[in-house]
Amino acid sequence: MSVPIAAMHATLIGGHGFVGRHLQVQLRSLGWTCDVPLRDDVSLFQRDLGHVFYCAGLTADFRQRPYDTVEAHVALLSNVLQQASFLSLTYLSSTRVYAGAATTDEGAALQVRSHVSGDLYNISKLMGESLCLNSQRDVRVIRLSNVYGLHMPTQNFLSEVLTSAAKDKCVVFRSSPQSQKDYIAVQDVVRCLPIIAQHGEAGIYNLASGCNVSNAEIASILQRQGVRCEFQNNAPDILFPTMNVAKLHALCGASHHELATDLPTLYSHYCETP
Repeated sequence: MSVPIAAMHATLIGGHGFVGRHLQVQLRSLGWTCDVPLRDDVSLFQRDLGHVFYCAGLTADFRQRPYDTVEAHVALLSNVLQQASFLSLTYLSSTRVYAGAATTDEGAALQVRSHVSGDLYNISKLMGESLCLNSQRDVRVIRLSNVYGLHMPTQNFLSEVLTSAAKDKCVVFRSSPQSQKDYIAVQDVVRCLPIIAQHGEAGIYNLASGCNVSNAEIASILQRQGVRCEFQNNAPDILFPTMNVAKLHALCGASHHELATDLPTLYSHYCETP
């Protein structure tokens, strides 16, 4: 039985970013057609968008651009949910919303503080999530972990570490050796997103590896590549909780990549890139 064309068509909003570019390649390799419109493209509301992957958002510079952050995470999303025609919408949120939470289950109660500038990001992502989940449309919310891979944004912890390692053969970590967080390969992200969009139930999914990696482990791998690694005195502990990925694994299986295995190749790429 043939698959309807609309079922294999994707519209990537914010598709020129790191994840969006990799997702385009993955979808096209699977036989999908893809549109990557500009955010002010009025045709978004004049045609069938197929499966929408909402990748628009700010990361490292959200404190300097609070209005743009809310526009990307909430305002444009609200217009799409209200006015656009689509089969499904998959909204990329962040596992950062679990900061201070007792668990990382998708249904966990979450904590935010409106007077803390760093919480603007979490608040806007949660507002986007809430709009999706209360829209009565066919939606999925993806709480995305720290994504790594080729062509990472420069304002990214791992990218900064690798850039310094490749350029100076030395890395000075500003957080403690015990600091740790979850990293997931962009290849695993773009493998899972179409599966969730087409076959997942509406709701929230943690898209993460489920296994934290410490700064000490990263330093040890780089030291074996000949990089000198140091830690600032009294560097703070930055500890992220381990992600619950049971729901993800039930649908998509376990991650195919691990940072510990991929890091030497990533380091070589940074050494070869001017």
